[in-house]
Amino acid sequence: MTTTDSAEKAETLARGAVHARVAACAQITAPITSVYRWEGAIETGQEWQVLFKTSAERYRELEAYIEGTHAYETPEIIATPIVAGSADYLAWVTAETAPEVNGH
Repeated sequence: MTTTDSAEKAETLARGAVHARVAACAQITAPITSVYRWEGAIETGQEWQVLFKTSAERYRELEAYIEGTHAYETPEIIATPIVAGSADYLAWVTAETAPEVNGH
């Protein structure tokens, strides 16, 4: 999961992750209000939250994608493990995040 400061940036992050197959799906929730401390001051701002669905095997690549693409100096990157889920859905996530072989 991450957040960003515009709908356009959220969609760019989401589409890029799915295109790169480091996420099977990305959901954008917007807008949310974030209150946080940054450089000694308490800030409030609107953000768009992006929830990525990926496999444990592809997490590090998703994290690297977010770090390399995100506009924030210190982007929020949080992973929550899946403790249970539909076998069919989890198989779909695994299949959709499998690295492409020879362009397929």
